[in-house]
Amino acid sequence: METGSPQNTGTAGDDERAGNEPEWTGLPPGLLRMRRLLLVVWLGLLTIGLALLLGLLAGPPWAAFAVLPPALMVWGWVMLGRNWRSWRYAERADDLLISRGVLWREETVVPYGRMQLVEVTSGPVERHFGLASVQLHTAAAATDATIPGLDPAEAERLRDRLTELGEARSAGL
Repeated sequence: METGSPQNTGTAGDDERAGNEPEWTGLPPGLLRMRRLLLVVWLGLLTIGLALLLGLLAGPPWAAFAVLPPALMVWGWVMLGRNWRSWRYAERADDLLISRGVLWREETVVPYGRMQLVEVTSGPVERHFGLASVQLHTAAAATDATIPGLDPAEAERLRDRLTELGEARSAGL
């Protein structure tokens, strides 16, 4: 299982002055652990239920089809890791970049001055794993963005920083 998050080295100021990529921050490994545990629980229950149902109603040979959910679990395990590694965000001077996607890469640029609301959310499963998400709302719904699976302290820091920068940038409009 992966334990680190993808990050570049160097400082954001050095990267921006040099015209290179900004400093990207990956998501913490707790999000990957949570998603993989949910995958194992749900597909494990499906495997047991399918094996019992097919074994009792259609006979033991048909219960062999219960191997499909575990095969799907192996595939999902790998895909969840690839998806988790693809998520990253970077704070720049005037905007926030959010990048995600394996096959179809998507990069969202949210200017600080366009942010109307920044909220931190955490459902019961996320709270159990010590995670929170940052939701960014702008005037255009197409540029709304979410950064999932952050440590709660980092989510609150990011919310406060984005709110502060948003207020400073929108005051000039």
